[in-house]
Amino acid sequence: MSHFSQIKTQIRSLPALKSALNDLDLAWKPGPQPLQGYQGQTQTADVVIPQDNGYGIGFRWNGTEYELVADLELWNQAWSVERFLDKVNQRYAYHAVLQSAQAQGFAVTEEEQQNDGSLRLVVQRWRG
Repeated sequence: MSHFSQIKTQIRSLPALKSALNDLDLAWKPGPQPLQGYQGQTQTADVVIPQDNGYGIGFRWNGTEYELVADLELWNQAWSVERFLDKVNQRYAYHAVLQSAQAQGFAVTEEEQQNDGSLRLVVQRWRG
């Protein structure tokens, strides 16, 4: 029997999450939207990623963070669940850092992809 799973994340900023999904070329719909699961089960999510099999995956605010909500037996993404979350988390962290830096008056002056896949960002704040 299939059912929905909730997977904890460290994702707290909806705009940064949406930007991360865009970076990964994942089509998503803003919520609240219903997620379809096995035998007509539904859950509501704040961001829904439709899948080719007609079932969706999504992210839902649980009061602390946006958790991944999916019927894992109906998972139909190019990546495994773990790899999917790794990719989303990496792009989310990038956008969360940018948002935080901008909110504090910093601007990115340099961005460099490292050999290990990480990004090196240099931010500066000008004071007059």
